[in-house]
Amino acid sequence: MFRVIGVVGAGTMGQSIAEMLAVKGMDVHLVEKTPERLQHALDMLEASLDRQMERWAITAAEKKLMLNRIHMETSLYHLASCELVIETISEDLDSKKAVIQQLDGILSKDAIIASNTSTLSLTELAGASQYPERVIGMHFVYPTSRIDVVEIIRGLQTSDDTFNRTKAFVEEALTKEGVMVYESPGFVTTRLICLLINESLHVLEEGVASPEDIDTAMRLGYQFEHGPLEMADRFGLDSVLAALERMFREFGELKYRPSFLLKKKVRAGHLGVKSGIGFFKYNKDGERL
Repeated sequence: MFRVIGVVGAGTMGQSIAEMLAVKGMDVHLVEKTPERLQHALDMLEASLDRQMERWAITAAEKKLMLNRIHMETSLYHLASCELVIETISEDLDSKKAVIQQLDGILSKDAIIASNTSTLSLTELAGASQYPERVIGMHFVYPTSRIDVVEIIRGLQTSDDTFNRTKAFVEEALTKEGVMVYESPGFVTTRLICLLINESLHVLEEGVASPEDIDTAMRLGYQFEHGPLEMADRFGLDSVLAALERMFREFGELKYRPSFLLKKKVRAGHLGVKSGIGFFKYNKDGERL
């Protein structure tokens, strides 16, 4: 079973995945382009672990141990010893392909390259590798530590060995449910939740209810942890917009056309938790004000 894992991209999802892996006792090499971004990621990881300490979920010693397992790197070359690398950079096809090409020259041939993409084609991403059979999709749902499902997506050339090793890792090492999903824009989770968020925005635009009441109705009515608008804030409104636009282009169906209100929010820089304001306001620790 994999014990040394690489995570490329130290944004919100990369931080969450790195923390989850460290909690499970694995050594993690977290890669980001600049020391400044790595320092921000470390600050956010410490804040997340501090919140767990406040809830008596972990001790100070456990926090120190987890942070010691996460190695901050600015070069992909530090991933040479990794048996599995999870790519979590922004949803840009060319950027992801460039990372995969670089990893090809660094990792051993037996190492698996997994992309956390939610809307891009795994087959197209795998085409950037000399060994497309080792490229697979592992789509985590944020927050990864509390969501017990991972979508495992096979590209056209993903081998049975790669799929079986990935599924065993998800279910045995991470103790999550691995769901096999056939390649399709948005897969299952992103496709359905983005539609719910988009329809919630239409309800808001039409003046049917306030943001607070829309979220309260869905949170209490369907036992969601967060309502759809707060979900969007936590995903990042720019990420939701990008996912809807890509699905709209791929499927050509009007139900995926993003709400104009969503576009206005993104243009204004109101991206949700990452900017401190979206449909609601948040403090620097991501807690709703």
